[in-house]
Amino acid sequence: MPITAAASRLGTSAYSTTNVPKVEMRPNYTKDDVETVARAVYKQLLGNDYLMKSERLTSAESLLRDGNLSVREFVRAVAKSELYKKKFLYNSFQTRVIELNCKHLLGRAPYDESEVVYHLDLYEQQGFDAEIDSYIDSEEYQANFGENIVPYYRGFQFYPGARTVAFNRMFRLYRGYANSDRSQSEGNLPHLARDLAQNKATTILSPSGAGNWSYFRPSNDVAPAKCLGGSIGESDRVYRVEVAGLRAGGSGVGYPKLRRSSTAFLVPYDQLSAKMQQIQRQGGRIVSVSVAS
Repeated sequence: MPITAAASRLGTSAYSTTNVPKVEMRPNYTKDDVETVARAVYKQLLGNDYLMKSERLTSAESLLRDGNLSVREFVRAVAKSELYKKKFLYNSFQTRVIELNCKHLLGRAPYDESEVVYHLDLYEQQGFDAEIDSYIDSEEYQANFGENIVPYYRGFQFYPGARTVAFNRMFRLYRGYANSDRSQSEGNLPHLARDLAQNKATTILSPSGAGNWSYFRPSNDVAPAKCLGGSIGESDRVYRVEVAGLRAGGSGVGYPKLRRSSTAFLVPYDQLSAKMQQIQRQGGRIVSVSVAS
């Protein structure tokens, strides 16, 4: 059975339990089996991000191939590696790091703010390695993946002990199987912080594709800004431009430039091209252009 009736439109059909079996290192494994396991671990832990051959952890792979590392310990090695840190730790907000650690290592989204606070405190007091160990050494990890199963996305299924709210939250972290965790519109900003802080369910927005741009929505408290200057222009058409990661501020000495999580503009047709160029110069990502209603 599909995960949901709208699985294909939400980008989750590839993770239907009937389509994707668990990747497991079994006794009497072959060289091809080891390669399959290694690739599955990289794909899961690196959030489907592109991996160059030179970036692979050859020493850890060799230990896995020789039977000196279990799949669980190979997962630990990848999660603690400099490769993982460069992709997800150094340039990300701490709460975003927790979101991704939970997604990559437990296959689900954080349940509530208390879970995020716990991991933030652990990271601050004991460091990143202890934070990674807290997932891999947990009863939850052991019960679901054990020593030889590669972690996978469980958040789309209602498993024993799951919370309904986690199903919605998983869609906020997962944007379709053709997407990666480093190419999402909000970049390294937290995706769940607002909903977790308000203890409310997360709205499910489908990924982009086939002309659908509904995968991104500006914050509820961000009103569209009008593009000043000039007339309405050709055919009196006005477009709504939604932007993520736009830099703002920094106009005075000592004032840093900050990235806003979301911004919306109402732009006349004849100024649309110039406005889009301005947004790109400011480092923003245009995630939606639609006729303003």
